[in-house]
Amino acid sequence: MTESSTAQRRTSPATFYRQVVAELRKVVWPTRQQLITYFWVVLVFVVVVMTIVSLLDLGFGKLAFEIFS
Repeated sequence: MTESSTAQRRTSPATFYRQVVAELRKVVWPTRQQLITYFWVVLVFVVVVMTIVSLLDLGFGKLAFEIFS
């Protein structure tokens, strides 16, 4: 593929914008209730993972201090 053939296949900004709008119209947007449910699920998941990582960090930190002190 040469450089001139790629330049010919570029779309104009207006065409790109129309294509983006057309694709966004195809999106199935969640309802307010689904959005609230997804928010709480993600929030709980993040808190659980954060707790696990914090406990592992605390445990490995204490282990490292026991080994090297």
